[in-house]
Amino acid sequence: MFFWNPMYLVFALPALILAFYAQWKVQSTYKRYSREPNARGLSGHEAARILLRSSGLDHVRLETVPGKLNDHYDPGKDILRLSEGVANSRSVAALGIVAHEVGHATQDAVNYAPLRMRAGLVPVVSIGSWLGPIIFFVGFLLSAYTGSTTIAWVGLFLFAGTAVFALVTLPVEFNASRRAQELLYNYQLADGRELKQTKQVLDAAALTYVAALAQALSTLLYYVFLLTGFSRRD
Repeated sequence: MFFWNPMYLVFALPALILAFYAQWKVQSTYKRYSREPNARGLSGHEAARILLRSSGLDHVRLETVPGKLNDHYDPGKDILRLSEGVANSRSVAALGIVAHEVGHATQDAVNYAPLRMRAGLVPVVSIGSWLGPIIFFVGFLLSAYTGSTTIAWVGLFLFAGTAVFALVTLPVEFNASRRAQELLYNYQLADGRELKQTKQVLDAAALTYVAALAQALSTLLYYVFLLTGFSRRD
């Protein structure tokens, strides 16, 4: 059965290891700097309000949501949602996370092209990420009887949107982190030491997006391997 093809590990294992490492890096870095109080004693909510107001983004609403590290900016509703742990924390880690999300809000305000592109891909990816693999494997099974891999290729191209989305996400996240550092520096919410520490927090988070791209590409390459290998056997 191709479902148990050992070649899958050749493609998937490096990306899987990277994903585990990225998660460990995020958790360990966040844990370390969530214990480090920021010099100004600002909570995440207070820092967010200062940065939004200073950036001319008073129209952006702040919400506190349950959960951990699920902070995000919603460009469709102009809402910046902070997890309870970040909103109430007066740590260096909270400063970095808040500034990063405000960075997304500033991207939205200036119509940052990659952010718009990523938002436009969401409907495609939300369908292709689960429907693509189903169509691919159905098509792959049928190809053993029909000799045609057309349906499988359709599934592959649907899933390819996931890799494109992960690729477009990288400049969006890296740029938001760069903006975060500038915001903290320009509005004097972090000193030199804290800027280095917040950068470590944001760099660790960015690694998860690199891992997501690696996982999407490894799966895509495995699908291509299956189809081209099948064609050669024909």
